Amino acid sequence: MATITYDKATRRYAGTERPAVDALELEIADGEFLVLVGPSGSGKSTALRMLAGLEDIDDGAVWIGDRDVTHLPPRSRDIAMVFQNYALYPHMTVAQNMGFALKIAGRPASEIKQKVLDAAKLLDIEQYLDRKPKALSGGQRQRVAMGRAIVREPQVFLMDEPLSNLDAKLRVSTRTQIAALQRRLGVTTVYVTHDQVEAMTMGDRVAVLSDGLLQQCDTPRALYDRPANVFVAGFIGSPAMNLVSAKLTADGAEVGGVGGVRVPLTPAVRSAADGDTVTLGFRPESLEVTTDSAGTLPIKVELVEELGSDAYVYGKLGAGVEETAEGSSRNVVARVDPRTPPGMGDTLHLRIRPDELHVFSGTSGQRLS
Repeated sequence: MATITYDKATRRYAGTERPAVDALELEIADGEFLVLVGPSGSGKSTALRMLAGLEDIDDGAVWIGDRDVTHLPPRSRDIAMVFQNYALYPHMTVAQNMGFALKIAGRPASEIKQKVLDAAKLLDIEQYLDRKPKALSGGQRQRVAMGRAIVREPQVFLMDEPLSNLDAKLRVSTRTQIAALQRRLGVTTVYVTHDQVEAMTMGDRVAVLSDGLLQQCDTPRALYDRPANVFVAGFIGSPAMNLVSAKLTADGAEVGGVGGVRVPLTPAVRSAADGDTVTLGFRPESLEVTTDSAGTLPIKVELVEELGSDAYVYGKLGAGVEETAEGSSRNVVARVDPRTPPGMGDTLHLRIRPDELHVFSGTSGQRLS
């Protein structure tokens, strides 16, 4: 097993204005399951490929354990990678696919057979060892690709969106299997996904990237409860956090201009603000429906999403609410009682629970509270 260190690692592509990965500094502990997450083009797959040796590193360094692997070829890094498309040889059986790397390394046939069988038992694919990939489902092929990585007993597992080709139900079951398997094996794992729900349910820690920059790296709970900036706040969580621009007042902030809804803020938060506006963040479950219109956020219901155990309403705040801050909007999502959801066109009065309010700078987007 091994630790992983990105030491201001940078990757630039010719003809682009900004680096694909910009001075990434990240420490991954021995045996940790770290997820790299972000939208398309954020640099997460590039960062993984830099670690694997499939992308050059223009500045900085990458370490695996106590070895600087920045300029080592992939075969010398003691890593195993699981790709998005599984990359199985179609003319080989499952057993041959899983044992191919060991065969190339010159391991004895008896050792290869035993390692393949052990991995197949671990992944519950013993019955498929004599089949070829075309006779397997997507989920079964994914487990074969996992098995091929496991038999090598590497220091590090790298996984590049391995579940993206599976249907929604199979993704849920497979992600729990991968997370449980990693904890059983204890191998340091770096996992790339664009699905923030996948990231939150699988990782020991989650690193959020945007435009090649690391925005925040922390436990899933810390990312959810204390996002470092507006981007993380709007990206982590499903549905996403509500973000609304508000003007600072003597004792707090006002949503909707003069005569709008006043939200009290602590003196420390007001003094930390670097302009005359802030961005208020509040999650759908942080809103309470009330019959009292005083000091509440009124929204007109445009859509009701009933999910059985939960229900969400989507609507817009009243006219005059500004959208100048990055990521802020007049759109609001609130979680409501699924047994008595409101109807389309209804007006709801919503109160933000004070201890669940997030405040961000209106200019930099950084967290103030």
